[in-house]
Amino acid sequence: MIELKVFDDMDQITEEGINRLLPLVSEERREEAMRYKHRFGRFTGLKSYVMLREMLEQRGISHPFHIERNEHGKPFLADYPEIHFNISHCKSGIAVAVSDHPVGIDIESYREFSDHLLRYTMNEEEQRIIEESDDPVRTFTEYWTKKEAVFKLHGTGILREQLHTLLKGLEWVETYIEEEKRYVLSIATKQKKADR
Repeated sequence: MIELKVFDDMDQITEEGINRLLPLVSEERREEAMRYKHRFGRFTGLKSYVMLREMLEQRGISHPFHIERNEHGKPFLADYPEIHFNISHCKSGIAVAVSDHPVGIDIESYREFSDHLLRYTMNEEEQRIIEESDDPVRTFTEYWTKKEAVFKLHGTGILREQLHTLLKGLEWVETYIEEEKRYVLSIATKQKKADR
């Protein structure tokens, strides 16, 4: 089962909001989040951890828990290898997914793109679909979040040589579009249906 939690009330990114979150996280996470120079990084680092904590507690995993990273930077729970999670954030929101299977998630604000970026990241069919779309910016962002979510599922980081063929694999990707707040969220996994 995949669980998804989204936070998009970005007006809460204040010093007061950060101070409310600080006592809810481990000392390790607190120190990591406070290394960011900007308020946005501090808040998203803390809030995403609190969201993950709440989701893990629903599965009977108590706080504190230890997060490690693989050689490409993908985080995992060292003491609970059967539980998988992924976190993403952008200026419009924060998303956390927890699953019994490997999972990748990406959230992106609608993203303007150049012709060069379009050709670099999308194959010819994707380029055509984006260019013919009623909203090319939204459609580009949709394709990009799908690709990023699949890369995060595999835990490899972005591999240039796979950008044009990535979505032809066996993974399943679910996408949500938030028109009003102008962001797209995609989840990649080897199992279907996210509970939101």
